[in-house]
Amino acid sequence: MSTTQDAIAAAEAHSAHNYHPLPVVVATAEGAWMTDVEGRRYLDMLAGYSALNFGHGNRRLIDAAKAQLERVTLTSRAFHHDRFADFCAQLAEFCGMEMVLPMNTGAEAVETAVKTARKWGYRVKGVPDDTAKIVVAADNFHGRTTTIVSFSTDPEARDGYGPYTPGFEIVPYGDLAALDAAVTDNTVAVLLEPIQGEAGVLVPPPGYLEGVRRLTRERDVLFIADEIQSGLGRTGKTFACEHEGVVPDMYVLGKALGGGVVPVSAVVSSAAVLGVHRPGEHGSTFGGNPLACAVALEVLAMLRTGEYQQRAAELGDHLHHELGLLVGGAVREVRGRGLWAGLDIDPAKGTGRQVSERLMERGVLVKDTHGSTIRLAPPLVISKEDLDWGLEQLREVLAG
Repeated sequence: MSTTQDAIAAAEAHSAHNYHPLPVVVATAEGAWMTDVEGRRYLDMLAGYSALNFGHGNRRLIDAAKAQLERVTLTSRAFHHDRFADFCAQLAEFCGMEMVLPMNTGAEAVETAVKTARKWGYRVKGVPDDTAKIVVAADNFHGRTTTIVSFSTDPEARDGYGPYTPGFEIVPYGDLAALDAAVTDNTVAVLLEPIQGEAGVLVPPPGYLEGVRRLTRERDVLFIADEIQSGLGRTGKTFACEHEGVVPDMYVLGKALGGGVVPVSAVVSSAAVLGVHRPGEHGSTFGGNPLACAVALEVLAMLRTGEYQQRAAELGDHLHHELGLLVGGAVREVRGRGLWAGLDIDPAKGTGRQVSERLMERGVLVKDTHGSTIRLAPPLVISKEDLDWGLEQLREVLAG
């Protein structure tokens, strides 16, 4: 067996089979490129589902992490540390908000948002205890905890994990009338992805987010935007909500906030909302740790220049122009914004998995979702030349 096969066999023998990764074993990576254990190079066109917006081994982020590693990495929230205040203040200001509640993973941040909305509903809005409702969208993907899969419509993510957590109303994504009808006096929040990533990079119809913002204000309901994948530059703006000039009541952030170095997530909102928490009611041992804060502060410094957002916008225009030329042939539909696209492949050309494997053989790494859909989300640091090379491989695979 080859080194790759050995490594995969060893992993299969000792790990639970909760993922079905492509048969590549990465050993090193830099920028938009990864190298496997046998020295083969691959163009990363997935970027860790946006966790690697700044590429692999970004020197600024690695240096920030190294410097903090020499000082202190963890205190737990039992004590203060000297990076925490700056992180919270700068992230709040960056988002145009007032307060931050840091966690680690995206799912933890979504759980925090759900708990915060319910607490706000009881303590501020006056909803009777244990009656709070949160409206969510069909085909959502917010994580994999028991509570989160309770409002998933994806059987693969949901089935076999009941009994499920109550308190959620599911409506079609992009349907403002259905959302309006679902909101009651006991509704405390509307939780949405501004662009649904796992569903195939689904962009809502024009005016939808603006309508959600107007409706939630009128009905005294929190608008929670899950920008874990879409936020921090991916779509050509800092937040995907900005494409409709919308500011939610709460941002849920993760992935790129950790710079591809450490898991960092956060809920960012007003003092009126996050102020409902009291000491001891919610927490996380690693949430807001010194290492996470140091890396995230460097991420914020990089995003403040606007260069990554501009790069995603300009290269994204090019990406979507080139992908648009494929529609009508092997590609049935292209969706997305910025350096983010979902392609529905003609099933006659193969499943999304099969297309992903053929691209892997040509040195390009993407990931499939839901049958014949593949997702493209290269690091924002990718060069136009590398992007064009990757697109050429896609054209050749689809022509075969």
